[in-house]
Amino acid sequence: MKEKRQDEILHLIAAYDIGTQEELALRLREAGYDVTQATVSRDIRELKLSKVSIGGGRQKYVAFHHEEAFLGDKYGRVLKEGFASMGVAENLLVVKTVSGMAMAVAAALDAMKMQEIVGTIAGDDTIMMAIRTREDTEHVMRKIEEIVGNVK
Repeated sequence: MKEKRQDEILHLIAAYDIGTQEELALRLREAGYDVTQATVSRDIRELKLSKVSIGGGRQKYVAFHHEEAFLGDKYGRVLKEGFASMGVAENLLVVKTVSGMAMAVAAALDAMKMQEIVGTIAGDDTIMMAIRTREDTEHVMRKIEEIVGNVK
């Protein structure tokens, strides 16, 4: 049942611009699934869904396929479009993004599978990345700068 429900979630977010857990729960109920907000929240976490801006101050859920072994065009585009700036404090890297884009940019950074990154935490417009060492932090910053180009 869970697998079918999660497949339906992926279908729904591909077919509609769904921006809230409540809207997703409503669509699932319309499709015949008896779900609670807690179930939807768990499914979103397990599917590693992110929100991306769709203009007009609106956002929608998207699924990034983390099994990809490389940073594809989709991830690079998300990183370039959402990146604003970054700063370092020893082995912590703080990445500032366009408002509402932190989760999508964090998903793109996670998809890079850099061994130096211990973990990422995303808010609305800020990502905090724990990195193994100060030297590794500098390496990660250089990689991000290469991808985003001259965006600062």
